[in-house]
Amino acid sequence: MSMLTLAKANKVIRTAFAKAEELGLKPLAVCVYDAGGALKAFQSQDGASIGRFAIAGGKVRGALATGTGSRWLNAQAEGRPHFLAGLASVVEGGVVPVPGAVLALDKRGNIVAAVGISGDTSDNDEACAIAGIEACSWQADTGA
Repeated sequence: MSMLTLAKANKVIRTAFAKAEELGLKPLAVCVYDAGGALKAFQSQDGASIGRFAIAGGKVRGALATGTGSRWLNAQAEGRPHFLAGLASVVEGGVVPVPGAVLALDKRGNIVAAVGISGDTSDNDEACAIAGIEACSWQADTGA
């Protein structure tokens, strides 16, 4: 069984930052949580705005609470706003229901980690999270 180590969490962050540089993105903040919702590692690039850590964490909390990437939550926002309101009321710290939180799955489909990124567009944040997850040989679940 694969597990989230500090070394792997830092590899996710380094790879996400490299992807952001490759794409020419705005400064990012990256949070890597374990499957139980504990923060393992966090870094923000120079110039990342003040709210980025909170936004990235809100994306991850929503993904872990529902067991799928935050793109699924974004899809629910339009048709089921009552669901999102209820979810936000029971998840301590709140949720941010937009793409940018991706679950990392092992070969058996078990959640190993969750990566939340904020700083550029939600789609670009998500692309950087996927790059970091795949660098650790995990499968990315965006919630699509």
